[in-house]
Amino acid sequence: MSETWIGITVSGSDITLVNLQFGNNDECVLNDDLTWSLQKGERAAAYAVMYSTVLNYLKENSIDKVVIKKSALSREGINQSHLDAAELRGVVMAAAAKSSCETRVISKAHASRTFGKRNTDEYVKDEIFWTDKSLVPKLRKGSREAAFLIFAARK
Repeated sequence: MSETWIGITVSGSDITLVNLQFGNNDECVLNDDLTWSLQKGERAAAYAVMYSTVLNYLKENSIDKVVIKKSALSREGINQSHLDAAELRGVVMAAAAKSSCETRVISKAHASRTFGKRNTDEYVKDEIFWTDKSLVPKLRKGSREAAFLIFAARK
């Protein structure tokens, strides 16, 4: 039986979403690699639109599991973009929870510890890793972290 997983990373005003389908032999197929930007204007209204967009996508595409990258502290401290990203991440988490998909929020550090011997950034940069997964050139480089969250969560 196949499973469809979504990996999501969030920035201050964008979300990157990767949709991977896994078959019985663990081979993965890239269904979607998307970036959605928060609409301009009032943030509360933009959050409502993003909530609906994410919720509708998850329902319409029969997604089984969602993995969202958790907020992390920065060495430079917290600034407005961190706060904006945290708000948007909360909107995405609420939409995923409402969709009835199994939803997990994992940190980059957790992904590094559970997947293999290297850290997440090393996997994200490794062309051979992504070629071996048959995701090159279809998966954008900027979406690799979202996809990696899926691989780490499946371990």
